[in-house]
Amino acid sequence: MAPQKDCIDIITELGGIKDIDATQQVFEQNMDASNLGKLQRIQNPDVLRKIANAIVLCEPDSVFIDTGSVEDRQFVRELSLKKGEESPLPMPGHTIHFDLKQEQGRIIDRTYYIHNQGEEVSSLAQKLDRAEALEDIQEKMSGIMKGKIMMVGFFLRGPVGAPAANPALEISSSTYVMHSAAILYRNIYAAFDQEVAKLGHFYANIHSEGLNRPEDLPNARVFMDRSHLTTYSFNCTYAGNTLLMKKGNHRFSVDRSVYEKKGEQIAEHMFITGIEGPGGRITWMVGAAPSGCGKTTSAMAGDHFIGDDLAQMWIADDGTVRSINPECGIFGIVEDVNWEGDPYLMKCLRQEGTEVIWSNVLIDENGVPQWTGNGETPPPIKGTNFQGPWEQGMVDENGNQIPMSHPNSRCTLSNSALENYSEKNEDSEGVETRIFTYSGRDSDTMPPVWVSKNPDEGVVIGACIVSAATATEVGATGVRRQPWANAPFTPGSLGEYMDAQFVFFNSDKIADDKRPILAGLNYFLCEEARGGNSTKLLGEKKDVKVWMAWLERRAHREVDAIETPIGYLPKYEDLKRLFKERIDKEYPEDLYLKQFSLYIDNIVARIDLQIEAYGKEQHIPARLFDILNKQHDELAALKEKYGPIVTPQQLVDNQSS
Repeated sequence: MAPQKDCIDIITELGGIKDIDATQQVFEQNMDASNLGKLQRIQNPDVLRKIANAIVLCEPDSVFIDTGSVEDRQFVRELSLKKGEESPLPMPGHTIHFDLKQEQGRIIDRTYYIHNQGEEVSSLAQKLDRAEALEDIQEKMSGIMKGKIMMVGFFLRGPVGAPAANPALEISSSTYVMHSAAILYRNIYAAFDQEVAKLGHFYANIHSEGLNRPEDLPNARVFMDRSHLTTYSFNCTYAGNTLLMKKGNHRFSVDRSVYEKKGEQIAEHMFITGIEGPGGRITWMVGAAPSGCGKTTSAMAGDHFIGDDLAQMWIADDGTVRSINPECGIFGIVEDVNWEGDPYLMKCLRQEGTEVIWSNVLIDENGVPQWTGNGETPPPIKGTNFQGPWEQGMVDENGNQIPMSHPNSRCTLSNSALENYSEKNEDSEGVETRIFTYSGRDSDTMPPVWVSKNPDEGVVIGACIVSAATATEVGATGVRRQPWANAPFTPGSLGEYMDAQFVFFNSDKIADDKRPILAGLNYFLCEEARGGNSTKLLGEKKDVKVWMAWLERRAHREVDAIETPIGYLPKYEDLKRLFKERIDKEYPEDLYLKQFSLYIDNIVARIDLQIEAYGKEQHIPARLFDILNKQHDELAALKEKYGPIVTPQQLVDNQSS
């Protein structure tokens, strides 16, 4: 069910500004001549009313209109240093921001969809009745910007002119939020009205950090109003809770793809990268992975980088699936980022020339950012991190060692700083997308790469992602289902979202020779899961370049594959050749056997988990259960014939028998 539109707009109700005259009066009372003059460029009455009502509710001392000019960007940077939201570092253009130690990830326990009676909200999300949300926002946001400057920016989530782009209004008292927005998104102040008129909508985001004290965190909230495409966030600073142009607005885009653009668009938690194939061919690939599961690393393993986190797709008139990155920067996890696996990113982080906002890393005695897994020597002895002064060997009150950096430490920088950056990131036509992948932190079950037999089975691969919980969510532990790596950002019913996926990938508007392949990726398989004694990866991080290269050839039907109940697996000789070509590495056959033999019991248990979980959901399409049950039965037959571990050769023999 689509979100209701005929309901109270909370910010209008609380601000009380409904006509253009009252709107103009608010601006004149709260802005100086310079900023009032800048705002005259914006004529859309709905946009202006949203700003005016935010002013009335939050009561800032003044209002700053950020046009994206060099002068305006510098004003925000300098104000952030003055306020102490960021501190300068010795490397030119680098600053450090620390969130409260109790707010090092998304506050999922205080994040809500604003709910209307009769609406269905995802079973994996929280909801709050609209009347209760109004009361909470009124109580906690009224006057929250007293003594502060309200900053207003006009952004576009996507290249100008792209049919799947989304205009977004950013309102915040936090300089860290606005500085981050300037790096991560396109300020289109001069073209904002034009894009809103063309696309027919805009998102609005209203945030204040409040007093930024630990005692205020219980009163922190993130609200998403699907009906009026508005987010509210307060008493928090971590970017995943505050810069809601990112995951907050992504949720609105998911809604639009399910209910307004079904069969035409999808909005996904995916990277976009280009893989070079024979003859200089570039094949564009997107990939879903939950936060903290290697999405940025995979994105940069490609030859032509566009984005590491979000993607908007649509079916173009020429029958191709096209993708754009809503962002133009990276808000990336730095744990385990190192020279071996991430050379492009490391150059940006360690060499002059790139503007970088660091968050929650260790700043050593020399003012150099340090983080767990960077592989650099010697390791730092002491410094300052998210919890205060730090030195080697420190333990917390429970005797646990305090790491030098938080597992969710981040770096914020522009995509264009990367050596493998592609200018296609700003192409309004997007990139023709031939490969979709889905992955998680799976240590013991699935092979490194496999391709679905058809679009329906590909949708099921996405629906069945399972991953270890990561540090991106406060309080999250254990192993969790992560459908499409997008479930935390899917507002409505998972069944309706799944149906929209089936409709999109089976669309007859997609040309047969342009239809993308859908695949699973897993490079977290561990040695102990295949008979070893170590928790180390079975293989290396950089091997993902080979899995991607094989998918590139498979998308163009240039390599054969082994058919299995779960999809198609690569043949050894093809991988052996690609290992040598792509990363100059030998690939022993015994490693291939460990990685690509099917461990039947583990896979069947995974299927049973999904059948049980989806059986509790509403509106799940029957074809999901049909596919999973068929795979279950075929795997059971293989086990009966060959035993619990089935090798690639046995799979070949089975097909020929």
